[in-house]
Amino acid sequence: MTPRAKILLTGSRGQVGWELARSLSTLGEIVALDSDRLDLTDIDAIRRTVAEIKPRIIVNPAAHTAVDKAESEPQLAHAINAAAPAILAEEAEKIGALLVHYSTDYVFDGSGDAAWLEDAAKGPLNVYGASKLAGEQAIQANCQRHLIFRTSWVYGARGANFLLTMRRLMRERPELKIVADQIGAPTWCRSLADATAQILAQVGAANRGADKPQPWGVYHMTNAGETSWHGFAAAIQAFDAAENIASLLPIPSSEYPTPARRPLNSRLDNEKLARVFGIRLPDWREALRLCMDK
Repeated sequence: MTPRAKILLTGSRGQVGWELARSLSTLGEIVALDSDRLDLTDIDAIRRTVAEIKPRIIVNPAAHTAVDKAESEPQLAHAINAAAPAILAEEAEKIGALLVHYSTDYVFDGSGDAAWLEDAAKGPLNVYGASKLAGEQAIQANCQRHLIFRTSWVYGARGANFLLTMRRLMRERPELKIVADQIGAPTWCRSLADATAQILAQVGAANRGADKPQPWGVYHMTNAGETSWHGFAAAIQAFDAAENIASLLPIPSSEYPTPARRPLNSRLDNEKLARVFGIRLPDWREALRLCMDK
């Protein structure tokens, strides 16, 4: 019997990592590592771990995602979001592994109102976005076999995210002011994980054929549709069976100042993902309903 391919998964306790451990389980032997078992600020530990495990695929959802906190700790954000992916890319290239990495709409400046294409000009507005862009560039420079999935507004039933924060605050406060001029696609972490599993199954399929071009590169991957943070909050409230009487007041970003500047336009164009892999994620409202039904 042929041994199952090893898949090294970082950030296994995060909301995306948790779902990936489930979704990828049919594709190989998952070696799931959280921050206690793999410190992504320790370059030597990264190199040693990859060399010992010898994975066929490395999946890296781990990231420094505290956007505002990153403004006051840019070195840590860079270490996790840029330096660590660079090392993973170098090690993946050495052993011929595929590197799967997740990035963000925050690599763009949020101007205009059109959905961003993968090769559009970059212009991050904050430390987090700049560190994630540096991670992308390092992967592209150091590892030929890579898939970078840019996503936006990720949430799930665990961890720290907008969905869970809103559900809590709606029970605690009679009124909430929610930003209404930032537009994007709320994306369920399970949708991301399931789509990733489908793509990796395609990439590894024996019948892919030598005549088909290799799919390596950057792809946008979000749930379909768009809304504002206020619209997202209103949908959460409508789906929530528990009683809450919070009034949701729409406000502009200027009335909710934060240490990190946010892009107004977080729309991502997912057509490349559909064209290359035939995959379209569900509408964000349907994904939210499924998540809240769990």
